[in-house]
Amino acid sequence: MAVYISLINLTEQGVRTIKDDLNRVRAAAQIGEHEGVKLLAEWWTMGEYDAVMITEAPDDETVTRFLLSGARQGNIRTKTMRAFSGDEIAKILAEMS
Repeated sequence: MAVYISLINLTEQGVRTIKDDLNRVRAAAQIGEHEGVKLLAEWWTMGEYDAVMITEAPDDETVTRFLLSGARQGNIRTKTMRAFSGDEIAKILAEMS
C-alpha cells in the first residue's frame, strides 16, 4: 500500500475546538479503517504546521477521499505528499532508461 505524509493546519474553527482534536483523530482513524486508510502515526507539532499525519492507503483516490472528508468538517487544511520507501524508489530508479 502507498504511504502518504500530510502536513496539517488547524482552521479558526479547529483552534476554537482544539480540546476535541484528539477525539476527532481517533474517530478519523476508525472511519479511515472502514474506507481502506490506515492511520500509521499522528504528531502535533510546533512551527509552520500544527500536526503531521502518516497514512497508508491502496491508492491516491482513496486517501484523497479520506482527507477531503476530514477537511469538509472545517477543522483542518492539509498538504499531502506521496512517500516512497527505499525499496519502492529503488524499483523506480531501476526502471529508468
